[in-house]
Amino acid sequence: MTAAPNPHDTARILVEALPYMQRYDDATIVVKYGGHAMGDADAARWFAQDVAILKEVGINPVVVHGGGPQIGKMLDRLGIKSEFKAGLRVTDQATVEVVEMILAGSINKNIVASINAEGGRAIGLSGKDGGMVTARKVTRSMINPDTNVEEIVDLGFVGDPDKVDRTVLDWVIASDQIPVVAPVASGSDGATTYNVNADTFAGAIAGAVGAKRLLLLTDVPGVLDKNKNLIDQLSIEEARRLIADGTITAGMIPKVETCIYAVERGVEGVVILDGKTPHAVLIELLTEGGAGTLITR
Repeated sequence: MTAAPNPHDTARILVEALPYMQRYDDATIVVKYGGHAMGDADAARWFAQDVAILKEVGINPVVVHGGGPQIGKMLDRLGIKSEFKAGLRVTDQATVEVVEMILAGSINKNIVASINAEGGRAIGLSGKDGGMVTARKVTRSMINPDTNVEEIVDLGFVGDPDKVDRTVLDWVIASDQIPVVAPVASGSDGATTYNVNADTFAGAIAGAVGAKRLLLLTDVPGVLDKNKNLIDQLSIEEARRLIADGTITAGMIPKVETCIYAVERGVEGVVILDGKTPHAVLIELLTEGGAGTLITR
């Protein structure tokens, strides 16, 4: 039998959390949920509990999720070959249909169900709902390894956020529900569907709603220095310098660039943290130590 928690310990924890609850009272927090934490049952439950608790204490969470591994598995099952260029999945018509089915369908509804099971009231959306996000076609360049010449890469139906209409999000938040948003969006013609990188999508949403915090849940503790020690906090200028000197490399570069993008658009601070840490969201927002790397202006 599990021992009941000491009531004095429970009271102390609540008292210590109170200033942080007051700091974020009625504030909007955007959380990008992705990585391997999405595939772990315990981590998924911790995340759902955290989101439900945030809403219960007067904070307004908005969840944006990814789903790259799940998309890859479904494409393999359907015999659709995946190709990556410039770090992004080349998305043809067949692939974008699978992307939308997985992101806006099974993954989105599973997250909604998990939050609701923990006492929250979540509602599933995508960037296409209510014209929330309009995307433009992504263009990227890369060096051709055969010719050593820089070439423009056609990624198909891969998009970047162009405009964000917050009307639907405002309505959902005002109705005391938790929006869970899949990163697919329509083009300006209203007919084309684009697959949007979840980090970039979350940054655009956070900027549009004036979020107090954007949390990027990843598979690493945060930004590490050259000695592989966690950096607790960075300014935009410091982050750019660490990219330039090679401290920040590989897949961490686009994540940090998303942080800079969001802060420049009005988000007070962006945190990169490990989504596999139990209750990482609550630790970051409602404790003194926090978790991960905070990037601010």
